[in-house]
Amino acid sequence: MAKTDAKVHVLEREQLIERPLDAVFAFFSEARNLERITPSWLSFKVVTPGPIEMQAGIRIEYKLSVHGTPMKWVSEIESWVENSSFVDRQVKGPYGLWHHTHEFVDLGGSSTLVRDRVRYSLPFGALGEVAHVLFVQRDLDNVFAYRRAAVNREL
Repeated sequence: MAKTDAKVHVLEREQLIERPLDAVFAFFSEARNLERITPSWLSFKVVTPGPIEMQAGIRIEYKLSVHGTPMKWVSEIESWVENSSFVDRQVKGPYGLWHHTHEFVDLGGSSTLVRDRVRYSLPFGALGEVAHVLFVQRDLDNVFAYRRAAVNREL
């Protein structure tokens, strides 16, 4: 849990996908697809044995490397609404707070709007904020830009 004095940052992204809602939601419902839409420089791997049945309360463990530092990340699906939204939050990992809301909006026919809203904070007080300015914000922008392109390729 984030300290009360930690600054909470917000990252928001939207992406229009020319596929029906059920197909888009199904893609994001498969935990291992996260490996396919994460840049290789993170060496990201789902380590929870599969299949993973996505639902509220499920915990998923990952391993990754950030700037050469290997780490584990455990997230919990906090809420799950089929074909509408889900929320994952970091239980263990590099952030003081990581709370990611995924929303899926049916625009009719074969178009779906995907919205991401991530609330996050860094540990280590002022030092964490310096890291945010120097590389964390840029890294997250790059990860989500890569993810956008990868989702376009995959879907």
